[in-house]
Formats: sequence, C-alpha cells, structure tokens
Amino acid sequence: MNPLRYLLAPWWAYQLATDAKSFRDSPLIGSRRLNAWGLHVKRVILADRMAAWRRRRMEGLVPAAQRAEFARNGYVKVENFLAPEAFAALQDQVMSYPGAAREMVQGDTITRRYALDPETLQALPAARALVRDKSWQGLIRYVGSYDTEPLAYIQSILTHRHDAPPDPQTDLHADTFHPTVKAWLFLTDVAPDEGPLIYVAGSHRRDAARLAWEKKRSLEARDGSDFLSGRGSLRIDEAELAGLGLPKPTVFAVPANTLVVCDTSGFHARGPAVRRSTRVEMWAYGRRNPFLPWTGLDLTGWPGLAERRVPLHWRFRDRFKRWLGQPWADVGRKRPADE
Repeated sequence: MNPLRYLLAPWWAYQLATDAKSFRDSPLIGSRRLNAWGLHVKRVILADRMAAWRRRRMEGLVPAAQRAEFARNGYVKVENFLAPEAFAALQDQVMSYPGAAREMVQGDTITRRYALDPETLQALPAARALVRDKSWQGLIRYVGSYDTEPLAYIQSILTHRHDAPPDPQTDLHADTFHPTVKAWLFLTDVAPDEGPLIYVAGSHRRDAARLAWEKKRSLEARDGSDFLSGRGSLRIDEAELAGLGLPKPTVFAVPANTLVVCDTSGFHARGPAVRRSTRVEMWAYGRRNPFLPWTGLDLTGWPGLAERRVPLHWRFRDRFKRWLGQPWADVGRKRPADE
C-alpha cells in the first residue's frame, strides 16, 4: 500500500464536505463501493436541500413570477433587460473596447474573456452600472443561492476558428453535482444555428429519476472513457432525456439585450454552429461550497477585492502554470469581436 494514500486520507475525507467533484482525482468521491452505498447521491441531495434553504432566505431579491419561472425551468429569461438607452451605451462601449483579453481554445471554438477589473470598469461606465444593477445582482444571487458578488466578465464565443475536433461544450452536461449559477446578457443577436445556449427545462430538479441516473453514472464515471464526466461534469445524450421525464432542450435563439440566468447543475450546452460566428455577452458566474448554511460571509466579494479576483487568479496561474496549468492564454489587447 502506498503510504501517501494514508497521508492524503484526511484531505480526501475533507473534500466530501466541499464542492470537490472529480471521480477520477479522489478515491472517495470516485469509489464504486461507496457510491453503490449512496455516497454521491447523498451529496447531491444534501447540496440541493441546502441551496433550497438558502434561496428561501433570499426570496426578496427577485419577483415572485421569476421565482416561479426558475422553480419550473431552472432558468429565468428576461428580454429587453436594460432600457434601450442603457443597452445601446453598454453595447457601444463594450464592442469598441480594446481590452486586455484572455483566450481558451476548446475544439474549434475560442472563448475570449475580459475581466471586469477596476481599469475596465473605469473605461466602461455602462458595464459598471450593469454589475451594480439590483435586478442583475438579485437574479444571479438568488439562482446561485448565495448573497455574494458573482464573478463577471465580458465574454466572446468564436466558433469554427480553426481545423480542430468539435467543441466539447456542445455535449449536454451538468457543470457539477450541486446548484451553481451562470448568467448571459447577450450583446449580439443569437441565431439558432450559430452556437446558442441550450438548456433542458426542469433538469435542475433532483427527482427520483434524476437521482437514479446520478447513482448509475457515479458507478462508471471514474473508469469511463468520457474524461469530463470523470472529472465530475457528467454528460448526457439527448436520447436519455425522455427516460428521465425531461423535454428536448430549449434553444436560446434570442435578440440582443436578453438576459438568461441558469442553474448549471441542470443539463445545458452550447448549441452547434454551422458556420463561423461570434457571440458577445456580459457573463457572470458563481459557485461556492454547496454545504454552507449561510448566504453571505464571502470575504473575496468585498468591494475593492471583488473586482480584482479574476486578474489575480489569472496571474497566479501564470506564475505557477508549470504545476497548476493555465488554460487562459494572454493574447494582448483586442476588441471583443476581433478575429
């Protein structure tokens, strides 16, 4: 027996009480025996109950109609989110902004991001107004189940950019085993065949069928051929949805100025693109330890630090990329829609 396994045992045990999700990297999370006894399913159930409990304490952040839409679908869609004048200012400022960009390549798709750091917020007053908007903040916090500052970016999705395998994000998947949030305020119109967001309505609910599917996948994910499922982002074929009582995915082919906020523990993907396309959006993300009983107490979300989290994280990964890796390459200054 490798003595290192004994030394790491407390760490692996501690991970069970965190958002750790990889079946491949943890002998406990990925244990076929423990998951046959229900370990993974119990983590799923407890995380879901904790999120519901936190959301009940945050109901004042969103209108009742949006809470009902979220409970039904796992997402909230708001067309014409900003007033026309405010959206025009945001669109004009962002699309013409030559900011410090980072890019990640997945298959034939490039994801380009700009941190909304102090420099960017100073240059883009309309973006600063957006991230302080109560409706933007309230929806993201409620869906994410934490009353804390989300990470926010300008994001571009550029499809068919080089000869490469298909984008893995076009496979239906859940980001992780517990409720999380992502938000898209689209600055460009989104066509149905140019890489739209797709989401399976109702797939955020942990009913008996979903839990049985989770258990089955937990027994095979560690040693399966699907690497991303093994890392805890479980993939599902569209043909399996009907067996879980779920509909076909909703395709968000929407006009600019549409906001979509989703619980990304539900099944979602980037729809296929049949041609080169560029999608630009304001994008936000939130994920914390799913087992915490409180809704706030996030020191990294304090003013002065919150807007510096992303560049600090990027620089940390740059410095230690030999050991940690760094998928986000510094590509200098570009406008969001630049080739």
